[in-house]
Order: sequence, then structure tokens, then C-alpha cells
Amino acid sequence: MQTHGGLYATPIAQGHGTFTAKAFETLRKNVRNFHRYTTADASASALLSSCVTSESPAATRPRREQLRDFLRTCRARLTPADVGVVATGRRRTPGLRREEVAALAGVGVSWYTWLEQGRDIKVSAEVLDAISGALRMTGPERTHLYLLAGLNPPRVGGTSGAAVTPELRRLLDAWMPRPAILRDRYWNLLAVNDATRTVFGFDDTDRNCLISFFTNARYRDAHAHWASVAPNVVAAFRADAAHSPDDPEFGRVVDDLSAVSPEFTELWARHEVAAHAQAVKAVRHPEAGDLFFDLTTLIVADHPDWHLELYHPRPWP
Repeated sequence: MQTHGGLYATPIAQGHGTFTAKAFETLRKNVRNFHRYTTADASASALLSSCVTSESPAATRPRREQLRDFLRTCRARLTPADVGVVATGRRRTPGLRREEVAALAGVGVSWYTWLEQGRDIKVSAEVLDAISGALRMTGPERTHLYLLAGLNPPRVGGTSGAAVTPELRRLLDAWMPRPAILRDRYWNLLAVNDATRTVFGFDDTDRNCLISFFTNARYRDAHAHWASVAPNVVAAFRADAAHSPDDPEFGRVVDDLSAVSPEFTELWARHEVAAHAQAVKAVRHPEAGDLFFDLTTLIVADHPDWHLELYHPRPWP
């Protein structure tokens, strides 16, 4: 997928379905007849914090026991040859010795021994990264190490430039005649179906949900309560950006939008933060009239920085 710079950073993948007049009429009927899905509250994700969780000694004991067993297992599966260490002396057990792991990680032998024994010692992210590298851990294993050590794992890196899979494209089209959007962590649009274009007014010039919210006149007009919703939209974007304070792409979106939207600039200066949650989206369509959708946002498992937004019509009042 080609990436463009400037105000709009990512092209929208084209939909494959055809939004016919018949499909549009079906959507209007669905708004009145569909029953609301029962969904889990997405705001539960807001319970995750970037801080170490405070635990009682009784609660930490099972975790430290698991940490002990995990580190021993990872150490036992490696040979000196696997990590470029010259084997010396007779080995009574398979795998690396503790002093070899400590040397590879650049930590003290006594400290690593205490960690592997599950003692109550303080660890840092830098040390855990060094140990995971020394033990040749995979990404999921590194995350597991962080959790067992009592730290929240680092956010998984982005998948910028990754192609939208055929399975996701088919899912977007299968959601017709209801709108569906696939976006990344920066709110760049990766793919939309034809219902999204028809209902929300997106076209091929739209590249980012936040930017379109402030600059696409038809998209703005479609929001029945745009002025009251705008602060929450900006606050949610700030919350997402806070997970990656050193990521320049968030800054580029803010700078580009600030250059063309005084309204966004004023709201961004408030430093308000809001969590994503199950929401109802009210849309005023020029032909279909007032439409109301339940919005559910799902995370794509193998691309955790991709978000699938599914809009389902609410029953007509």
C-alpha cells in the first residue's frame, strides 16, 4: 500500500460491493427494524494503566512462582552454541547457566539468580528487555515476561504499510448495507465499505477519521450533534496518542489538522482525555433522514493497532 505525506497520510482501500438503490432502501428499513446487538462495554480497556499494579504479597507469590518456572524453562531450551557462547566444563543440566544468561543480559549474576528464584526484587523495563533478548524470547514471550514481573508490557509496534487482508475486506463488504470502517491507531482510514461512503459522505479524498471530522463538510453535516460530540472526539484521540508519546505520526496528524482547523486547535488546547466506549452515532442523511447506529469497535487480533468499527442500526423509536 502506498503512503502519501501531507494532510492525508494513508489512502483508503476501495470497497468491492455496490451500494444500489435497493441496498439503500434496505438500510432505511433496517434502521427501523433491526434489534440492537448486546455487546461488551469497550470502555473496559480504559482499566488498563501504564503503571505497575499494586499487589499484596499473597497475590504476587503465584506470579513470582510462574516467573521462576518460565525463566528456567527458557534458559534450559538454549545451548551455548545457540547464543554464541563457548561451552566450558561439564554440564549437569541442559541449557545455559545462570551466569551465562547474566553475562549476555549485562546484569549481575546474583541479581539474575534472585529474579529466577522469584524473590521480591524491583525490575526495570530495560533489564527485562535485556533478559528477553539474552533468552531469545519471541514477542508474546517478552510480553509474558513483563506481566509475570509485574510490569505492563510495551505497546506493540505499528504495522504501517501493511496490506489489508482479503479476509478483512470480505468482512467489511459482508457488513453491508451497514457502515463499516477499518482504521489504524492514528485514525487513518485503511478501508471502508460502500455503505460508509453513502451514509457518512466519505470519498476518495478522505484519509483520516479525525481530519475528516473537522474538514469534510458533508461528514460534519451528517453528525446531528457535531458541536457536542467534537470535544469527546478530540479527547479520545489525545488518549490514544498518550500511549505512544514518542511516536511522531500522532504529532503530524495534530500539526496538519491544527493548520487548517481553528476549532480543533481550541479543543486540543484543553488537554481533555476520554476513553473509547460503546457509543450511539446519530446521523442526519439528506435522503434517509435521521439515522441512529450502535457503534462497536473491535481490535484486529494479528494487527492490534488496527480497529474495526461496525455500525448497527438502532430500532426506530
